[in-house]
Amino acid sequence: MSKQLQYNKAESEEVGYVLNVLSRVHAVDAKLKEEFENHLLRLSIKKDQILFNENEVCEYIYFIVKGALMGCTTHNKQKITTYISVENDFVSSISGLHGSGYSQEYVVAVEDTDLLAIHNNELNRLFAHHFELNYIFRVVLEKYYKDAQQRAHIIRVGNAKERYLYFAKTNPGYLDRLPLALVASLLNVKASTLLSIKKNFSKPGVRGRDLEESGRKLELYVNKHQLFRHKDIRLHTLAQKIGLSSHELSIVLNSYFNKSFIDYINQYRVNWIKDSIRNPEIMQNFTLEALAYSAGFSSRSAFYSSFKKLVGMSPVEYSKHIMKEKL
Repeated sequence: MSKQLQYNKAESEEVGYVLNVLSRVHAVDAKLKEEFENHLLRLSIKKDQILFNENEVCEYIYFIVKGALMGCTTHNKQKITTYISVENDFVSSISGLHGSGYSQEYVVAVEDTDLLAIHNNELNRLFAHHFELNYIFRVVLEKYYKDAQQRAHIIRVGNAKERYLYFAKTNPGYLDRLPLALVASLLNVKASTLLSIKKNFSKPGVRGRDLEESGRKLELYVNKHQLFRHKDIRLHTLAQKIGLSSHELSIVLNSYFNKSFIDYINQYRVNWIKDSIRNPEIMQNFTLEALAYSAGFSSRSAFYSSFKKLVGMSPVEYSKHIMKEKL
């Protein structure tokens, strides 16, 4: 069995943090917020400490606030890394999801890690009474499934260089942050091979802490000045405003946010429109198209296409759903 873990009631700001992450997928009502206030727990584990073990029931679903975890299994006495998760990821037993059975994998901290947790009994109860939580976790699981399928495919058919490039693209910053041997195990390549490939693909530019600092600077500037609402916003003009070259900003967007410039800007626009739709006073005075133009979209088709891509439903469907929630 894993070492006894110390769970404590989560602080209000910690509850608010995870609710903010959930609300990016779907609005969370007051009753569900209260449930999380009452039942969300917090814990911290040290590097190399096991969160839960093989052949053990995982009683919680976890949310990583800070740090990194890896899922592992053993085959012929050899450790196999099956996944790596960092901040803002949900983690639980895959084989024994929601406490449905014994776990076939174990999870261990790669770094000192702060977690939030909710017991599976509470979570299953909330699923029965809150539609939005079912929808949120469906989206979370769909993303995990797609990522896992893509990872399995590239490991089966890709060569070592293709595996490296896939990992670098889908996990920006991990290669500089995580132990090389761990990433090599995940990608099923030799550590020496991975190191050689990494050296060949290393380029000057924004990396490591500079990458993170530039990403935060970009977020602060875009939020403060609401640049996404400018229809004529361009990569080179945004780069100039935050003191980067166009090439450096492209690296930040692709490596830190894993988004193209247009997808990054449109995400802000869609989030702004979603917040507006939730405000009855705004909806009484503005059409969806008017909101789209105010948010920075230059056409109705671009608005509808981006909204459905990022939200999973059309703006009209989303608006109707929000109205039903308020009845």
